[in-house]
Amino acid sequence: MQMPPASLVRPVSCHAVIPSAGAGSRLPGDAPKQYRRLLGEAVVQHTVRAFLQTPRIASVSVVVQEGDAWAADSLQADARLQRVPRGGATRAHSVLGGLEALLASGADVSDWALVHDAARCCITPELIDRLIDACLPDDVGGLLALPLPDTLKAADAQGRVARTEPREGRWLAQTPQMFRIGALRCALQTALADHVALTDEASAMERQGAHPLLVTGASWNFKITYPQDLELAQALLAARTGASP
Repeated sequence: MQMPPASLVRPVSCHAVIPSAGAGSRLPGDAPKQYRRLLGEAVVQHTVRAFLQTPRIASVSVVVQEGDAWAADSLQADARLQRVPRGGATRAHSVLGGLEALLASGADVSDWALVHDAARCCITPELIDRLIDACLPDDVGGLLALPLPDTLKAADAQGRVARTEPREGRWLAQTPQMFRIGALRCALQTALADHVALTDEASAMERQGAHPLLVTGASWNFKITYPQDLELAQALLAARTGASP
């Protein structure tokens, strides 16, 4: 079969999808954790900035709940940034809404989606580029992750150690997680139809028989979950910029 001229082949693009529709119930306060302020800016704005500073990211979609009053005041305008009011009841619903919005705006099913937690605000362009470099030639895609550094304990119902689990071959999943838009959309649709609770996108791909690539991340690419995480993230961001925490 004759191939089309190289000039007619559509280049594959990378798009960031940032689900930002959660309530953050484990971090009480006057706003959801993605809208809490660090160095005068919302957590999600710090997150978005890293993707906008990565030239290979064609667009950044922040998926919010319809009627979200926080998002407009938290995100600075940018030509590559759009707020997508398709947040759902679960992370999977929100990510799927973001993927559908990308396709509706002209993205191709063969393009890549980098799904990233809004509350992982210490991500850097260097880490994003590391994942892109590793995944672009891969048939499946992959995710940032860290080999488990500590001893792993399984607990019983009374909060006591039931046994020690082997840590060899165990990794802590992070984000971004990078997969083809079409493949990830299909995986999420299938999982939701089967009423499967997902904690990340790689889990959906695994259910389809895929084996995502593990790409070494960084310990400072943590997700803000508890009050002390806000303090740690602010100190780290301040150290990077020279600002006063």
